[in-house]
Amino acid sequence: MNITTFNAFKSRNYRLYFSGQSISLIGTWMQKTAVSWVIYSQTHSKFMLGLTLFASMFPSFVFSFLGGVASDRYNRYKLLLLTQVASMIQAVLLTVLIYFRHYAVWEIIGLSAFLGFINAFDVPARQSLVYEMVDDKADLPNALALNSSMVNLSRLIGPGIAGLALEKFGEDICFGLNAISFIAVIGSLLRMKLPLYTPKLHTKNILGELKEGFVYIKQTPAISLILLTLGSVSLLVLPYATLMPVYARDIFKGNASTFGMIDSAIGLGAFLGAIFLASLKPGKNLRKILAVNTLVFGAGLVLFSHTTIYPLALIFATMAGFGMMSQITISNTLIQTTVDPSMRGRVISFYAMAFFGMQPLGGLLVGTISQWIGTPDTVLLQGLITLCIGGLLFRAVHVGQPGVLPVRS
Repeated sequence: MNITTFNAFKSRNYRLYFSGQSISLIGTWMQKTAVSWVIYSQTHSKFMLGLTLFASMFPSFVFSFLGGVASDRYNRYKLLLLTQVASMIQAVLLTVLIYFRHYAVWEIIGLSAFLGFINAFDVPARQSLVYEMVDDKADLPNALALNSSMVNLSRLIGPGIAGLALEKFGEDICFGLNAISFIAVIGSLLRMKLPLYTPKLHTKNILGELKEGFVYIKQTPAISLILLTLGSVSLLVLPYATLMPVYARDIFKGNASTFGMIDSAIGLGAFLGAIFLASLKPGKNLRKILAVNTLVFGAGLVLFSHTTIYPLALIFATMAGFGMMSQITISNTLIQTTVDPSMRGRVISFYAMAFFGMQPLGGLLVGTISQWIGTPDTVLLQGLITLCIGGLLFRAVHVGQPGVLPVRS
C-alpha cells in the first residue's frame, strides 16, 4: 500500500457509501453462500447450481438496458435508494420462506430471479453514482478499485460467517442477517449530500436512447473490446464458482464450513488483487496489467482443478481470485474513465450485461459440461481458456493504444 491507496476517502459522500455498502455486502455474500448450499443439499445436482446462478443473474441481462436508460434519464440517487429497499424486501421474503421450512426449490430460484431483476436497475445506478460521490475526479479509478476491495473483503468474510451460521444456527439466520444489513447502506445513502438533481430534457424515447447507447459503443473500439473480453470471460470462465460446492462436498469430503473456506479463499485473492489495483500510481498501463493478471487467473484455475490436497487448493483458489479481480475492476475503470458522461448509465448497463448476463448462461453451460466430463476437467478447461484469453490480451496491448491511469493534475 502507499499514500494513494485511499485517496477516494477524502470525499465525504464516498466514505458514507463505502461504510454502508461494506456491511450490506457481507450479508449479500452470506445469502449467496446459503442459497448455493441449500440448493445443492436439496437436489445434489450440479445442473441445479447452474440453474440457480442463471435465475439470479439472467434477469440482469434482460433488463440491464432499461436499467441503464433509467440511470441516465432519472435521479440515480433515488433509483439506488429504491433498489436497496427492494433488495431488503427480497431478503426478508427468503428469510420467512426458509424459517417456516415449507419451501420448494423453485421458490428459492424464483426469489433469486427477483433479485436479478432488481440488480438490473441497481448496478447502472450504483456504478454511475460513484462518479458523483467523488469530489476529485482524478480519484475515480481509486474509488472503483476500493469498491472492488470492498466487494471482495465482504466475499472473504461473508461466506466464512455463513458456513459457521449454516452449521450452528441454520439457513434462515444467513438470510435474516442479510435483510438487517441493508439498514446500513440505506442509512448511509440518506446521510449523503449530493448536488441538487436537475432533470434533463430528453428528445428521444427509451428505445431511441437504447439505440443511441449501442451505436456509441460500436463506434468506440476501446470500450467495445473491453466489453467483448469481459463477456467472454463471464460466459466461459467465471461460472467456475458454481462448482465450488462440488469440491467442498464430494472432492474434499467436507461440509458447509469447507465450502465457506473455499469461497473465502477466492475472496481473499480478489481482495488482495483489488488493493493492488487501488495502490497503482497514475501512469500505469492498465491493459498490460489486465493481460498479466488474466494469465495468473488461468494458472490458478489449472492448478486448482485437480488438486486433492485441501490446504494447497485454498492457495490456488486465492491465486485464481487475485487474477480474476482485474477482469472486473480494470474493465470498469477503463470504461468509467473513457465514457462520455451523458452515456455513462447506458454503457455501464452493457458492462452489467457482459458481466452479469453472460454468467448465468455460462452457469448452465458449465453445469452441463461438468455432468459429462466431471468437475475437475471442467475447471481445467476453463483455466486453459483463460490462458488463451490472456495471450490474446497481450497481443492487443502491443498492437493497440495502451490504457493508463489518468495523471493527477
